[in-house]
Amino acid sequence: MRKILLLDDDVELCELLREYLASENFAVEFAHDGAGGLVRALEKDFDMMLLDVMLPGRNGFEVLRELRGRSTMPVLMLTARGDDVDRIVGLEMGADDYLPKPFNPRELVARIRAVLRRHGDRGESMTRLAVGDVVLDSSSRSVRCDKKEVDLTGVEFKLLEALMRSPGRVVPRDRLARAALDRPLEPFDRSLDVHVSNLRRKLGPFADGSPRIRTLRGEGYLFACPGFF
Repeated sequence: MRKILLLDDDVELCELLREYLASENFAVEFAHDGAGGLVRALEKDFDMMLLDVMLPGRNGFEVLRELRGRSTMPVLMLTARGDDVDRIVGLEMGADDYLPKPFNPRELVARIRAVLRRHGDRGESMTRLAVGDVVLDSSSRSVRCDKKEVDLTGVEFKLLEALMRSPGRVVPRDRLARAALDRPLEPFDRSLDVHVSNLRRKLGPFADGSPRIRTLRGEGYLFACPGFF
């Protein structure tokens, strides 16, 4: 049974979600403030965190920032505010996905399973990819760029893997979304672009300053390297 840590100050919601997720074979523990939740996340072994943005004490963004400096645990952020800025900030800080409140519990379960699947999937037939000076190993879930280890979130890893399987070729945005997010893009959904931006920043540019991941507007993204494109 997968273990989930839920950080939310809504006590009634926590109880309802624990009961519902238990019926879907998830064990849920919860904390109602950011500081206490962060301590529990770092002390115990959880498979995933559900993190509300609006928490007393340390808010969800502060918790995520601290967590990302010490753990790669997948995080799905929950927000009661419909502001795209909150969602984009969360993704930029390393969240794997987001879900606005109120939400359908069935969608929450689907998102949880998608995030866990992305984070734990090692089943590709080609476990090691090398394109230029970037080396990706699916079996160890590691990435090296210019001989240096690169720390990626689960979404960023799957995104890079999809791009590196088609070096020098444009990969459509919808295909990347299905590979990295396990869902199609919705209208005005910029989450994929945020993840690409984070990945591009972590890999850095080529020595001449040109980006390793190129944007082709209206088409998708391309992983560039010497000898391609």
